[in-house]
Amino acid sequence: MSAEMKKILVILLLMLMVTTAAVAQGLSQERAKPTKAKKQRVEPSFAWSVSEPLGLHYPSTIDTIHLDYHRTMVPSMVSDAWATTGNYGAPGQDQIFFNRPLTGEFFFEDAIGAWMHNTSTMRYYNTRIPMTLLSHSTGGDKQSNLDRTQFEFSGNVDRKTQAGGAFDYIYSKGSYDVQADKDFTWRLFGSHMGDRYEMQAFFNHYNYTTKESGGISDDRYITDPAEVQGGVTRVDNKSIPTLLSNAHSHLEGSQLYLNQRYKVGFYRYRRDSVTDTIIDRTYVPVTSFIWTLDFKHAKHQFLNSDGYEDSTFFDHTYLHLGGTDESTRYWRLRNTVGLSMLEGFNKYAKFGFAVYGTHEVRRYTQAIDTVTGTTLPSGLEALPVSVPHSKTQNLLWLGGQLTKQQGSLLRYNATAQFGVLGDAAGEIDITGDVTTRFKMLGDSVSITGYGYFKNLSVPYLLQNYISNHYAWHNSFSKTKRVRIGGELDIPFTWTNANVGYETLNDYIYWNQDGLPAQHTGAIHVLSARIRQGLHFKAFNWENSLTLQTSSNEQVLPLPKFAIYSNLYATFTIARVLHVQLGVDGNYYTKYYAPAYDPATMTFHSQHAQECGNFAIMNLYGNFKMKQARFFITWTHFNQKITNGSAYFATPHYPLNPARLQIGVSVNFVN
Repeated sequence: MSAEMKKILVILLLMLMVTTAAVAQGLSQERAKPTKAKKQRVEPSFAWSVSEPLGLHYPSTIDTIHLDYHRTMVPSMVSDAWATTGNYGAPGQDQIFFNRPLTGEFFFEDAIGAWMHNTSTMRYYNTRIPMTLLSHSTGGDKQSNLDRTQFEFSGNVDRKTQAGGAFDYIYSKGSYDVQADKDFTWRLFGSHMGDRYEMQAFFNHYNYTTKESGGISDDRYITDPAEVQGGVTRVDNKSIPTLLSNAHSHLEGSQLYLNQRYKVGFYRYRRDSVTDTIIDRTYVPVTSFIWTLDFKHAKHQFLNSDGYEDSTFFDHTYLHLGGTDESTRYWRLRNTVGLSMLEGFNKYAKFGFAVYGTHEVRRYTQAIDTVTGTTLPSGLEALPVSVPHSKTQNLLWLGGQLTKQQGSLLRYNATAQFGVLGDAAGEIDITGDVTTRFKMLGDSVSITGYGYFKNLSVPYLLQNYISNHYAWHNSFSKTKRVRIGGELDIPFTWTNANVGYETLNDYIYWNQDGLPAQHTGAIHVLSARIRQGLHFKAFNWENSLTLQTSSNEQVLPLPKFAIYSNLYATFTIARVLHVQLGVDGNYYTKYYAPAYDPATMTFHSQHAQECGNFAIMNLYGNFKMKQARFFITWTHFNQKITNGSAYFATPHYPLNPARLQIGVSVNFVN
């Protein structure tokens, strides 16, 4: 028996022992009639996140839910349509267009955004008593094992002050050769929610390494193995040849975020009606002064020690032969100061209003041009452009924000920001949403309208870049995007519908040569998504269907139809073991999925191979018992049923074959 199988059996045995003990305890509690003990009252825990630019609070969750826990470990289910190189923690891009973020200032990070932590995903807790979340998941065999270990701690110093720390370690060898990923992130965070002074802060560091295979050399190893193996149908996935064998990408970076707010206001007193003595007082803030510091730095490296593969895989070689070892660095320092009038300090203050200014310094450092002006050795090409080794940008924006976060009938949020200095001059970014809620059949129905108008400068690295295999100097004009949409949520029918429309002018994309390009003219995207659940007693069937169209499939190809479906049953054993058993899967139609470039970690257009028209299905069981939850799942179990299916989400990068995966997470409340 292999070591990996032994590890899985040990974890399964531990799950069985804990489950048996919990069930036995639950049955004994039903039979026994213990005397009631007086318990100390502990205030409920809660979590929140903050939004840019001024750090507004939004409710968040503490991750202890067992429903669909297994899905967090299936790499193809990051989205209902996820273009990926296949491995867990690997680069990927969301093909549901309305979910896709804008291209970042350091575009290398975009491909691993699903595995990173940032300002919008960071959570802060008030747990009253210390809380620790510890989880571990594993799957595969010795050659293709997938392991992820996560730890998160939060504790309150007092009623207003909290501090915590966390780490997340992913190590996945991958189902195919030259595919391993290693991703380690750690972070420290804290908050203080005082009457006058408020603060949220975190420091996050990540270190990401992925081996770059360039894809498999022949797709028939997946689509028709008998043809390429002389009649042999069984495939050793690790023996499938790849286009690159000694290349890898490395990303490393940190972010320090500090949001502070000082509130000026008055105390509102509550008096005893008989004695007229003060029995309570509440601080009512009227105005707040805000300062946000956001510092970030990052480094990207691409290394390939095989000189022959390096020169044959890429179309151009500019700087040196015999392989590639290059890096691109970036840092930015952003300071935002604001003044706000707060909502609700009296009956006439029905909304909040703020004005702010943001100053940002960005610094880029790229590969050094050592060949221009020299006699080029055989095999090197002359650089097509001249790009400076380093560049510093100074940017300034002014903006305002109008918000209403209180009240049950109407809530809204609108932010307008205008660039006034540096490359940001002339930028316009206006975004907003409005939500109304009303009662229907005893439940709350909500309708939300949203939209934005953006006229934004193109990030520096899309304008100027130099490396061994790619070099460009562009003069792209600002991109213009207009989006409008609406969302309807009806909880008692388990219905959520979202329809949106966007027009993109002067859209930036990655062309078939792997270079950034600008499409002159307009592209129109229409998206409609409906989520519908059907529930009868213990049985549940939940579906998410997305329809989307692009008016220019050459520049912006999208799968026209994507679905995620989840059929399951939920029940409880002995009142302590909560169980979810089911089967789920996703599917999307064929389209010209983007190809992946390992040197830049980008996804670019191609029109040679369609991907899609396959389903990834999983059999699973999710369980929760008191403070522990665990899962067991057989992912892609339909692989053998649909023999010969081309399960490529990105050209030449097959998805994982069928495998068994398990995981356990424990919430320790000290």
